[in-house]
Amino acid sequence: MHAQSTAASPAERSATERHHAGVALRSMVARHRHAEWMAASSRADPVSILIQQGRQRIPELLPMRYARMRGSPLAFLRGAAAVMAADLATTPTSGLRVQSCGDCHLANFGSYATPEGLAVFDINDFDETLPAPFEWDIKRLATSLVLAGRDDGMSEGDSRRLAQEAVQAYCAEMAALAELPPLDAWSARIDLEEAIGSMDTSKARARAGKHLRARLRSAGQQYGLIDDSGPVPRLREKPPLVMRLPSHDEAVREAFARYPDTLSPERRDLLRRYKLQDVIFKVVGVGSVGTFCAIGLYVTADGQPLLLQIKQAQESVLAPYAGASDYANQGERVVTGQRIMQAASDLFLGWTRMPTDGRQFYVRRLKDARLAAVGSQIEAESLPAYAVLCGRTLGRAHARSGDAATLSGYVGRGRRFAAAVAEFATLYADRTEADFTLFEEAIEAGRLHAKAN
Repeated sequence: MHAQSTAASPAERSATERHHAGVALRSMVARHRHAEWMAASSRADPVSILIQQGRQRIPELLPMRYARMRGSPLAFLRGAAAVMAADLATTPTSGLRVQSCGDCHLANFGSYATPEGLAVFDINDFDETLPAPFEWDIKRLATSLVLAGRDDGMSEGDSRRLAQEAVQAYCAEMAALAELPPLDAWSARIDLEEAIGSMDTSKARARAGKHLRARLRSAGQQYGLIDDSGPVPRLREKPPLVMRLPSHDEAVREAFARYPDTLSPERRDLLRRYKLQDVIFKVVGVGSVGTFCAIGLYVTADGQPLLLQIKQAQESVLAPYAGASDYANQGERVVTGQRIMQAASDLFLGWTRMPTDGRQFYVRRLKDARLAAVGSQIEAESLPAYAVLCGRTLGRAHARSGDAATLSGYVGRGRRFAAAVAEFATLYADRTEADFTLFEEAIEAGRLHAKAN
């Protein structure tokens, strides 16, 4: 079912030779075969997969996770990465592997500020990242776009077209990057202002641009989480999503204390200018709900703040099918994947573990949710433009670890490959809707418990 990769080191062959090698792979796995999808008779019950996954999470938070997944078939897809990973493993692949996002749906893209303060658009979630077939990310993104189109009341043809245009944008970006010197391709970024300029109407562009400028101006306000009315700054509780868990406080502080050892020396010196002042726990995302996540407030002697997030890292859902990570600490797996895929990564990325029970974590600066919401606004204002933007961004991310010339040779101009992936996405969206029904039935029958807070 899976072709073996013929790719050698890019330094050993010219771009033209590598492009031809990609073209040759079509005779092993034709591009039209990526339309194939049929649930195997031995396919695992999706609810059982979720129950098994839940055994590794904080039990008290699972009802909130299931409540969030219950919002729509798209929300279910977001929380069911493990279900789709098992299904993707049965589909044809060319043998070309990249550093994969592993949970590539439209809500895991967004905007953030680089260390230089520039607003960029990129993939922003790497909990499941792992080297894997490049097709898996594309198919998951395409499926999420079909479901998003259906949620928005689009026709079936228009929903399918979202997936197709995203894949064609992926192919076009890959072809463009294949023409560049490797250093230039590696440094390519998706500028957020440029992305806003691609929106359909002048009103939409004006609204998104206004929001971007406001978010950049407010970036220093620390998300309203800091209470500095007392003698020392403290983090504010915002139950039920941001709250104190005193029984875990000491363990998290110890994990934070181990984290600087994973930073490069100059960044470790920068962090030494701050001291950990307070910690608080946070419920995040849809698929991540139930994993251990906390915020650390660091301050200088003059009271200047820095917010870091520590988040539990478990084995990638792709590992049973793509191979185990090379890293013993799953936090290091996440950090490495993010550094490979993102054009501009966080200065404070690192990893650690909890000494009491060995749980593994990665650490990063707390995301600016308000700046990330600018990307969401592009989605809300113009889903077709957002689909193209996500496809282009995924192409740029894959080109950093994969060979753009070989990948471009295989996918070609994109029309045939995009049509096939859009067909798969439509079929798998149907399967997701059926799984969503099984999920709701499991809640009604008491197999799962869903409660918003």
